[in-house]
Amino acid sequence: MSVRSNGRSLSFEILSGYLPSSGEPSSGEVTPPRSKRKRKPKKKKHKADGNANATLETIPNSDDEALLLRAQEIGFKELESRRSVCGTSTTVVDQVHHSPSVSCVSFELRQRNVNGGLGDADVADEVGNKKEVQEVSNVGFKRDGQDVNVGFKGLEKEKSLDWNQVMKENPGFLHDSSILEKSPVKYFMGELYSGNSLRSTISVGNEKKRQRVYNSMFHVPWRCERLIVAGFFVCLDSFLSLLTIMPARILMTIWKLLKTRQLLWPNAAELADFGCFIVLGLGVTSLQMIDISLIYHVIRGQGTIKLYVVYNVLEIFDKLCQSFGEDVLQVLFNSAEGLSTCSKDNITSELMQFILDEAIAVIAFVVHSFVLLAQAITLSTCIIAHNNALLALLVSNNFAEIKSNVFKRVSKENLHNLVYYDIIERFHITAFLLFVLAQNLLEAEGPWLSSFFWNALEVYVCEILIDAIKHSFLAKFNEIKPVAYSEFLEDLCRQILNDKPDERQKDLTFIPLAPACVVIRVLTPVYATLLPYGPFYWRFFWIIVWSSLTYIMLAIFKTLVILLLRFLATWYVNLRLRTKQHVD
Repeated sequence: MSVRSNGRSLSFEILSGYLPSSGEPSSGEVTPPRSKRKRKPKKKKHKADGNANATLETIPNSDDEALLLRAQEIGFKELESRRSVCGTSTTVVDQVHHSPSVSCVSFELRQRNVNGGLGDADVADEVGNKKEVQEVSNVGFKRDGQDVNVGFKGLEKEKSLDWNQVMKENPGFLHDSSILEKSPVKYFMGELYSGNSLRSTISVGNEKKRQRVYNSMFHVPWRCERLIVAGFFVCLDSFLSLLTIMPARILMTIWKLLKTRQLLWPNAAELADFGCFIVLGLGVTSLQMIDISLIYHVIRGQGTIKLYVVYNVLEIFDKLCQSFGEDVLQVLFNSAEGLSTCSKDNITSELMQFILDEAIAVIAFVVHSFVLLAQAITLSTCIIAHNNALLALLVSNNFAEIKSNVFKRVSKENLHNLVYYDIIERFHITAFLLFVLAQNLLEAEGPWLSSFFWNALEVYVCEILIDAIKHSFLAKFNEIKPVAYSEFLEDLCRQILNDKPDERQKDLTFIPLAPACVVIRVLTPVYATLLPYGPFYWRFFWIIVWSSLTYIMLAIFKTLVILLLRFLATWYVNLRLRTKQHVD
């Protein structure tokens, strides 16, 4: 035949000897012609294929022409329903045994492009319909009642072994999961060329995500710290008012009584001033009876771990005393107002109620001042110690604060109160550092100022960082925008300007009685060292002089603070109004 080349049998010729005719069912038996001639086995011919470099095993040609003719009459439509497309290679038949009774059980056809020795025109002439050569990859026969499987091996072409050609024809070769699984090197190469592997586990960010990151890193810490600094100066103004305005009002009331020589019934404000003055005086007197050095040595004798445990316990009591002291002072002011407006029939009961509320206030604020003094002594012990006790104290205290606040669901109103607690805490830390400074002035030897400065800076830096981290993640987890801190600052500015009489519940409530008791108790020994030795009246004269100078300095400082606060509060409120109008 024209398509025969190099003595090899074509696949459809091999198939023709074993397939039934198109008129018979595929599962029926094929009865070969009754030829009694014995087929002599021929030796296998081995010939190198120039294109595939493989050994081709051929099947001896059958002498029975009837099988060949019947196989050629098979319709290609029936065969095409079972074929599958494969790569370019030729097939070989390893072994076929002919028998008088052979039946086709199953077969599978695959389409191959035949190159090397067989042209497309020759194949078209042989097949008759210009289709590609078809081959059998798996043929099952029955011989003498037994199944015989015949397998055909495919030969690789030299062209398929060319790496550049493979990459050119299959650009996604390295990304094929079925191929990558076969070779770790190819898998690694595929990962190299696939881009960033983290993109498969993390969703792609957008402008909203970027703004969220910037809010956590820049906007929230800046606005929160700005609010805390403004609140600190509000607390300082309240503290200076207690030491300057309240004594001046009491002196004016006494002067009025001495001038008129008439016992006038005081009003609610005057009774409130007298009540606060009594609390302050008894608090300072109670702290004067406490031996600071004894408490210092008791605390210093504890281990480093117990130091920050004691400090944390005292801080918890400090917050409890703040909350309770606010209620007690409100009750005291209510009693003062009731006593100032009561009739003569109820004056006894109102006076007894005022005295009872005053006694409760004295007890509450004395306890609170003692807690603050113990905290100040603990902090002083950690600063003086040389075993990194201050670092352990700051780390434990601050990270316990983060743990107790960050991972909780917080509303906007609760966040408002939390910022105010941080403001008060910042002021208390300043009072504690003032206590440490006074103790160094009295007892320290050698150069201590630089050491105190670096320790104080360390405390403040830790507080600033912890507050920034805490509020950044609180705002992130609770989806609170940074503009909320601007609203808090606006409320605080309106409080400074007395521009919000109907919203007193949102004010910064700071009661400076307990910190004032601690500061006066600490600074009294320092002033005592400045007094000269001599008679009592001479020492009393210098006490009046130093007290007057201190009062004048505090009054000037208080005036500057309140003027600066009012100026900045007015500017910020107007800025917020312009911003809101621009947004609207």
